[in-house]
Amino acid sequence: MTLVKYNPFRGFDSLAKRMNDFISDFEKDSAFRDFGFGSSRFLPVTDIREDDKYIYISAEIPGIGKENIKVTINDDNVLQIRGEKKFEDKKENESYIRMERVFGEFTRSFILPDNVKDDQIKAKFENGVLNITLEKVEPSKPKEIEVSIN
Repeated sequence: MTLVKYNPFRGFDSLAKRMNDFISDFEKDSAFRDFGFGSSRFLPVTDIREDDKYIYISAEIPGIGKENIKVTINDDNVLQIRGEKKFEDKKENESYIRMERVFGEFTRSFILPDNVKDDQIKAKFENGVLNITLEKVEPSKPKEIEVSIN
């Protein structure tokens, strides 16, 4: 009888290769570029943090003036950051050797919790970073009615 050592990762390399091939197919197909596989859209990276009194949202939006950024909140408590990073005009007698920066319109949406004062939102744009501060409200305590027992 031959003893064969069990390898739980046997076949994992071929699975990883098949997954990489699958994702590469998405990257090549322009119909799927907006799903994040090799996307050529501009999308600001965002951090969200909180403390006891506030929620803070920071979005990196380099190369855009604050006049090209709009922050709104709707009745469904959705905060939306919209804007456009415009393409710089190509100069005559110049051609690009490599172009990695991306341009275009962008939208980031965030569903806010119910405990935010939507009329107290503050936004500040400085050095390519949009900082939004949302003040929290003390959650209302549930109504309690005492029922007498007979």
